Amino acid sequence: MEEIKLSVQKEFEVRFSEVDSMGIVWHGSYAKYFEDGREAFGKKYGFGYMHIFRNGFYAPLVDLKFQFKKPLPYETRAVVETGYVDTPAAKLQFRYRIFLPKSDILICTGSSTQVFLDKDYKLVLFNPPFYEEWKRKMGLL
Repeated sequence: MEEIKLSVQKEFEVRFSEVDSMGIVWHGSYAKYFEDGREAFGKKYGFGYMHIFRNGFYAPLVDLKFQFKKPLPYETRAVVETGYVDTPAAKLQFRYRIFLPKSDILICTGSSTQVFLDKDYKLVLFNPPFYEEWKRKMGLL
């Protein structure tokens, strides 16, 4: 199992628009929670989507996985924890945990992978220089 060296937690409350007719979070809403986690990660560590874009690249998702453990009801407070997985490959990998604060009851786990594309939407096979610089700054190289 890979080591998580950089992580962030973001607390949220389940909104009505995120639940199904049974009053529990609809499975598609978890993608948004993971996105919120990636945005929180970007803000904390200076590696957000606009940083990637301003450096001449895109970082689309190519893989997104969920493992649901327990239902998450409407108006419940929860935490999404987002952990960065360092890899030598030209990609971004994250692992996620959604849990209830204070009790640490696990609701969902998951992962995502993003690759780098240049401005012409061509796959970049080597780490872009700005990504290598960020890794050095974070003590990952």
